[in-house]
Amino acid sequence: MQYLHTMVRVSDLDASLHFYCDLLGLREVRRKENEKGRFTLVFLAAPDDEARSSELQAPELELTWNWDPEEYGGGRNFGHLAFRVEDIYALCEKLQSAGVTINRPPRDGHMAFVRSPDGISVELLQKGEAQPPREPWASMENTGTW
Repeated sequence: MQYLHTMVRVSDLDASLHFYCDLLGLREVRRKENEKGRFTLVFLAAPDDEARSSELQAPELELTWNWDPEEYGGGRNFGHLAFRVEDIYALCEKLQSAGVTINRPPRDGHMAFVRSPDGISVELLQKGEAQPPREPWASMENTGTW
């Protein structure tokens, strides 16, 4: 068995690509447009997954954008996406500077939560050992839900 992908529906493809690619660092690996079905599928992968999976398909995030507007209700039954990151503090600072709310700050130098433009909960985990706690993260309160 091989894990292939997780699909999330997005309401604004450009905003989602900015979040997942420009801010989080994922890369678009392929795209399929279905004119008859009126939707676009964009498959993203993390750079490290792409590099180490020459024989197997890298696990991917599939963004599904339906061309006709729909309302998507958020549910905790989905849970969250999780990504291992090189420097949790640097990434959280980059996200915050771009206007992304840090819902659960990396107070422990190990874990943080943010949300995509469509409200998908994204967990960020520090690669290797946790970094030592530091400000402003160590004393920052949670914001919203994660």
